[in-house]
Amino acid sequence: MFDKEKLDDIRQARQAWETRQAKAFPKVGDPRGRDAMAVEPRGVYTPAHLADGGFDYLRDLGFPGEFPFTRGIYPSMYRGRVWTMRQYAGFATASETNQRFRYMIERGMGGINVAFDLPTQHGYDSDHLLARGEVGKVGVPIDSLRDFEILFDQIPLEQASAANAINAPAAVILAMYVALAERQGLPLERLTGSTQNDILKEFIARGTYIFPPAPSLRLVTDVIEYCATHLPRWNFINVCGYHMREAGSTLVQEVAFALADAITYVQAAVDRGIPVDRFAPRFAFNFTAGTDLFQEAAKFRAMRRLWARIMRERFGATLPGSCAFRTGAGSGASQLTAQQPENNIVRVTLNSLAAILGGAQSLHTAAYDEALALPTEHSVKLALRTQQILAHEAGVADVVDPLAGSYYVESLTNEIEESARLLIADVERMGGMVAAIESGWVQQQIADAAWDYQRQVEEGGRVIVGVNEYVEDEPVRVEIHRHLEDVAARQSAALATLRATRDASAVAATLGRLRAAASGDVNLMPALIESVKAYTTIGEMCGVLREVFGEYRVTQIY
Repeated sequence: MFDKEKLDDIRQARQAWETRQAKAFPKVGDPRGRDAMAVEPRGVYTPAHLADGGFDYLRDLGFPGEFPFTRGIYPSMYRGRVWTMRQYAGFATASETNQRFRYMIERGMGGINVAFDLPTQHGYDSDHLLARGEVGKVGVPIDSLRDFEILFDQIPLEQASAANAINAPAAVILAMYVALAERQGLPLERLTGSTQNDILKEFIARGTYIFPPAPSLRLVTDVIEYCATHLPRWNFINVCGYHMREAGSTLVQEVAFALADAITYVQAAVDRGIPVDRFAPRFAFNFTAGTDLFQEAAKFRAMRRLWARIMRERFGATLPGSCAFRTGAGSGASQLTAQQPENNIVRVTLNSLAAILGGAQSLHTAAYDEALALPTEHSVKLALRTQQILAHEAGVADVVDPLAGSYYVESLTNEIEESARLLIADVERMGGMVAAIESGWVQQQIADAAWDYQRQVEEGGRVIVGVNEYVEDEPVRVEIHRHLEDVAARQSAALATLRATRDASAVAATLGRLRAAASGDVNLMPALIESVKAYTTIGEMCGVLREVFGEYRVTQIY
């Protein structure tokens, strides 16, 4: 692809240019200080940068829809259909969240992202002592199938394509979907959506784990096995680098640690005896879309290529779909600022462009007021309109992989892939991701990166507009979402009514069968589905699993 003599001429010309321009550019480097993304831009790129990295078009890029999928997992990408426009929502009770979902669907939202409150994520009912003060605060409380029926009232599951940010009790939430689909008369082979089900990242970055790693991995694998047989269109896992980045990881750490988690899940399924090509096409991912436009776009391109090679070379996958890296993206919420919150509209637009130019399959855009509170109807509609304007007015959907061939972007893609590969190798040398988590090593890497980023902000080496530069003393004047103070009381009253009216003997019987299944080695999904249908609560089911599996105690990181 590259003529050696021409490349030598380019190298010599660049050296001469640097000599001539030394006075004009006395300081070469990143004007923002050392970039927390861990990839250092060189200032000026030429074809020689690609040639020096051994760049080969057919091997490293190829064509969209074909291995190694660098240029996209579909031949036409957005020319055939634009990305799925999602918005993340959940607050108060299932009734209020249902109203928000329907409001956004009426305004063009293509997919639902369900946010669950902290008690639900930890497997507690809303009237549990540890749920006090958190019911409906940062997500919707789901105590039983009754709440699910309300959550999706007048929203057919076949059209909802719901993505669920749930991990430790993911199997319970999926069981509710199955039960609700049967009540709606929807054949399971037509049920679409996803369950995040990425428990390892909870140990690393987010903290909503319940059980120790081994039984947690068992639950993840039970979901994979069940879906491979019964739910062919369901994305049974959504491996999530997003929360690692929100916890302070670098861009490369986000890629490497999330893919190391994914490798662990694939290996667990293979060890269970499930052929890789039977389940791998339904693997899905979710990553941050940050404000550094080109690095973020290159990140998505690098991950597609890296994942394709991992699946083919390590696991022997043969189907193209098994090697295709299907990912959603979400605005980097931790990059939004409470100061001058309207500036976040610009940041979210950059986030969106990065994900689109990187070829993501779905996108959630944060609202500009999310650094202050949950979004209002006004702000979440503006976030959705941001996606719609980009899709229909900006021309970004007209060309497949418009950044391909850029010396800078291709070099970044190569560097991110290679850096992530080396970091994954470090994890492997430690005995794999579970061992790296249990030792606290992964958590320490992210904590160090977060501290380094914060230090740069506080010392002024990294400019955050409105925070450490261009600061204004004017008070923030933004109307924000206000939490309804009666939510916990209403939810507890509904729980009391449910317990008084359901068949208590049926609940006890299903919990007994769940306990027996958990004590053995059978797949837990059938027992969970049976229990859900009896209107057993999430706290009751997770309580039984706590008795059998125990609870995880975190390794402290300082």
